[in-house]
Amino acid sequence: MKLRDVLLAALQSLPGTREFHIHVLVASPHKHHGLFPYAQPRPRAYLQDILILLSQQATPDAPRVFVTAVEVSVYNIPATSCGILYVSKVDATGQATAPSPTATLIKSLLTYYTNPETRPIHIDTLWIQVFARSQGQYLFPNSSDHSGKRVLTDVKLCAWWKRNLSEVAAETVARNAGVRMKLCYVLPGLSELEALNTLHFAASTPVPSSVQWTYGHQSSQTDIPLPCPPSKGTYNLGHSIPSFDDDPKSRFIDEIAHTTDGDGIRSPEAKRPKSALQQTNSKDRQGEDVDENKEEPRHQGELNKVTPDEFWERMSFRQECIAGAVTGFFWLGIAYPPPPADSHNSSVPSPLAPQPGQVAPRLLKRVVASLLNGYDFSTVERAVRATETLEGVIRGLCENIGSEPAEAKTDPYHLAPLLFQRETTPEPVRSSAVLEVPRTPKKGSKALPEVSPNPFPEPVASLETYESYIYGSISVGNPPLPPRAGAVLGSNGLSGSGKDTPAGKQVTILTVRKKKRKLEP
Repeated sequence: MKLRDVLLAALQSLPGTREFHIHVLVASPHKHHGLFPYAQPRPRAYLQDILILLSQQATPDAPRVFVTAVEVSVYNIPATSCGILYVSKVDATGQATAPSPTATLIKSLLTYYTNPETRPIHIDTLWIQVFARSQGQYLFPNSSDHSGKRVLTDVKLCAWWKRNLSEVAAETVARNAGVRMKLCYVLPGLSELEALNTLHFAASTPVPSSVQWTYGHQSSQTDIPLPCPPSKGTYNLGHSIPSFDDDPKSRFIDEIAHTTDGDGIRSPEAKRPKSALQQTNSKDRQGEDVDENKEEPRHQGELNKVTPDEFWERMSFRQECIAGAVTGFFWLGIAYPPPPADSHNSSVPSPLAPQPGQVAPRLLKRVVASLLNGYDFSTVERAVRATETLEGVIRGLCENIGSEPAEAKTDPYHLAPLLFQRETTPEPVRSSAVLEVPRTPKKGSKALPEVSPNPFPEPVASLETYESYIYGSISVGNPPLPPRAGAVLGSNGLSGSGKDTPAGKQVTILTVRKKKRKLEP
């Protein structure tokens, strides 16, 4: 089942009358060595990036405008038959009519991967991980300046994520018999009772009774297998903490890995240059994979001393968690029952094999880089113009990239007038890395060479791929939302529109009378 069609079917049940246009970009899988960089041995993982852009037309004559964007990373670890779905960014422009489609889009996306019948990867265990931090904007530049955007507070954002993950868990249990499930969350700096009361008062609707949450991290439980369990007889914190882009716990474990008892935080040791004799011997050993600077596997820093409980206790003192706002880490783990015996006879495709409808990772990175650097969503007019331009860019990349000459594909600037809507001076051929999404480099990190090349070529996007898998639209014609007094919905820098509060609801304002003081003679 196509992810695009599942998302559109879920949006069709929203109240009100409007039309949605969606773009779903799923990158082909590629090898990824940075998920557990400090685990020994380091497990091989395969990464898929997903970008979902949703635009809306309030009326058939109204222009399209982006309302929601979601960025997700899906990791497949064949050694443990485990998958990790990490919700990287969720954002909204605040220009959607009530109710906001963000929650529906998130829940249908997560349900698509929790359902074995629709999930495109073959795994026995799935972990969904979310880091909730309230900010004005994530994927739509300058959208926080739009007057209609109502960003959820830090506590309401955590309650929003807990409620949505609970509904996904309840639906998964009801649909799949025999599954084992574990839901964990941590609000750094708050005790279990403080976190429970804080989210209880902030939640607009109660959590389903069939779902039970545990206050703690995923490593504190043993019901659901972990993605990277430690080796027998050894301990290393790197087996417990996965590393994601722009994630505070990833930055913290980098510091622990380069911390010593006496010197505090240290930089990685510089490699010694090869002597002339070593260089000569290396050249003479033809046909052998020789690396004179390769070190024996060993624990780094204090990774073998810090336990997961201590790690999360110390996370409470990190800058991201004590800056005056409540942040939340959420885990949803699902262990599926073993498949029937006759299903083992069917061949399982390689986790690196691209599937129909997927695009090359570089194409998705171009779209994300263009979205973050080339557009403005501070006003309705600018958002409409940005929506029209970016939707045209996606279609143009899918329609023209297959017919471009080879020398044009290596030049990232040949699409600059289309991406950024301004004339540019021709530039020399450069690496396509300049159009990748800006990332904060990890402390002491270095590029790791691929063990072996990808045996499958990158998929080539086409107009047929665009029309069959990427783009889709649906008209919604349901009764409008009944008038109610409620808060605006949003998450992770996501928001709704100011139209969520009924305009026709009468409000009575009481005047406070002040008692006059008698003047003394």
